[in-house]
Amino acid sequence: MPANNKEHYACTKSLSAVRDALDVVSSKWKLQIIIAIWAGNKRFKDIQRQIGSISPRMLSKELKELEEHKLIIRRVYDTLPVSIEYAATAHAETLKELVDNLQNWGIKHRKAVFGK
Repeated sequence: MPANNKEHYACTKSLSAVRDALDVVSSKWKLQIIIAIWAGNKRFKDIQRQIGSISPRMLSKELKELEEHKLIIRRVYDTLPVSIEYAATAHAETLKELVDNLQNWGIKHRKAVFGK
């Protein structure tokens, strides 16, 4: 394979992996939801309160998508009324380094752009 084709293939492979990752976590809310759950907010109302401006409908949609991607699990308890809790999976824990890096970059970016 010529060098240009190898470079193109490597670039395409890298972009595909990044696109896959972004498809999973790149909404306005998904990382915020995961962080809220990591902080101990396990119930729907607690997560919503922690995030603030997310609507119940949007939170429900995002929780379902996070569950489909195996980043959270939904536990239903047979109580009166029924209790539902959300927890991060081991797979979600693999995002902690990424979230820490995004946080550090965000702090540096804010200082560079806004001087704060």
